[in-house]
Amino acid sequence: MSRLQDKFKELAAQNKKGLVIYLTAGMPDIQGTIDAVKMAEKSGADIIELGIPFSDPMADGPIIQAASYQAIQRGMTLPKVLDLVREIRKFTQVPILGMGYINNMLNYGFEKLTVDAREAGIDGFIIPDVPHEESGEMKQLCKKQGLHLVEFVTPGTTENRIKETCTTADGFIYCVSVNGVTGVRKIDYTPINNVIENVKKQTDTPCAVGFGIGTPQAAQEAAAKSDAVIVGSAVVKLIMENRMEEAAGLISDIRQALDEKVK
Repeated sequence: MSRLQDKFKELAAQNKKGLVIYLTAGMPDIQGTIDAVKMAEKSGADIIELGIPFSDPMADGPIIQAASYQAIQRGMTLPKVLDLVREIRKFTQVPILGMGYINNMLNYGFEKLTVDAREAGIDGFIIPDVPHEESGEMKQLCKKQGLHLVEFVTPGTTENRIKETCTTADGFIYCVSVNGVTGVRKIDYTPINNVIENVKKQTDTPCAVGFGIGTPQAAQEAAAKSDAVIVGSAVVKLIMENRMEEAAGLISDIRQALDEKVK
């Protein structure tokens, strides 16, 4: 089993909800990202989603767009992200998923990327601009290296597409809470919860809800039917503002809220 599968198995055995924290690689700088990973894990993160900066992050809202732009301006590249993960692996075995866009990865060479990513210590990829129908070859290349390629469902995903996605689901299924881009806002989780109930009838692959989660209460609501929640913009904003202690406090508060919800 992979680090990611082991983590979800461990969480299930403890009757706990998973907490995935998104961090932009290179923000506020390389050492700052390393410090942020240490902080997030110490504060209760189970999995790290490491954003690979890209010039046109179409699934991301203003905060992560700004973080990505600043990281690029400071010299962050895909090869440097791999070097960063190598440094992170010197002190932790927390599951790490590279979240990025396909243009970057094709420019690097996707097959080469899977080999180098495994060597660096990445556990898989989240690529929001690759639809299920076009992911087959990439899934095969990832599987060859023992990597996961996470797929998506949304409140608007059709019954047939949910079924197809579930047949090849790997690692976890990213359940997008609302149509649109990332960013903290008030969300009605009922539509995505209905989708999750459908998904769970067809696969044992864990479900993680993301987009819009920025408070402990929102995390509790998002975790109602899912196995994990994903928190990004709220943490990234604090890190960009050099408020690392507050970011740690937010993650700790969300961790506590998730644990209390299960009790």
